[in-house]
Amino acid sequence: MADLLETAVNAGNFNTLVKAAKAANLIEILKSPGSFTLFAPTDEAFANLPEGTLDSLLQDIPKLKKIVAYHIASGDVRSDDLIQINEAATLEGSIVAIESADGKFKVNNANVLKTDILTDNGVIHIIDAVLMPAMVAGS
Repeated sequence: MADLLETAVNAGNFNTLVKAAKAANLIEILKSPGSFTLFAPTDEAFANLPEGTLDSLLQDIPKLKKIVAYHIASGDVRSDDLIQINEAATLEGSIVAIESADGKFKVNNANVLKTDILTDNGVIHIIDAVLMPAMVAGS
């Protein structure tokens, strides 16, 4: 199996996420042997950010790093686990809210479009919005 990074690259719809992870120097985490859960916003989710947001983030690496790390949780958290929890700690240091209803999941305000894309170092859940940690959203 491929790792989180290879799987995201091969999927073809996470180009912006991969670019952001590279810019934020978080590629090693996505390739490391540890077990991680990646809440992966699609390229379309990044395109829905207010105009200029992505460009300004790519100029502000500390802020970009916080945002990308906010999409990564420690451990292999699959849909069976998501049903049982209401939050997950992220590598950024704060938590994301997990909501499940009628077989669908939300992470904060993002809808989970697809769950349980397994990789050799974790799992990817595809989401339809970019998650913003409170500290970044408020600034």
